[in-house]
Amino acid sequence: MNSIGEDCNELKKQYDACFNSWFSGSFLKGTTDDSACAPIFKIYQECVKRAMREQKIELREIETDYTTGGEYDNNNSSSSSSTGSNKS
Repeated sequence: MNSIGEDCNELKKQYDACFNSWFSGSFLKGTTDDSACAPIFKIYQECVKRAMREQKIELREIETDYTTGGEYDNNNSSSSSSTGSNKS
């Protein structure tokens, strides 16, 4: 899958390669330090932000916090039970 900005495609490939190498070579073996890919991620992230500005896409439009149905049900059931106990 390509990046949102055509200029960012090569950076995305580099970051994906770094992440995949870290994930299989370190994370799956118990090492959770993910700083090895941080430099390329920062450069890629800036490229994506620039592409979003150029395409007039605002971050707040995509930062909405969505929950799954299961999470919603769990939150409601705990709210309902605590509400019910307050009425007693």
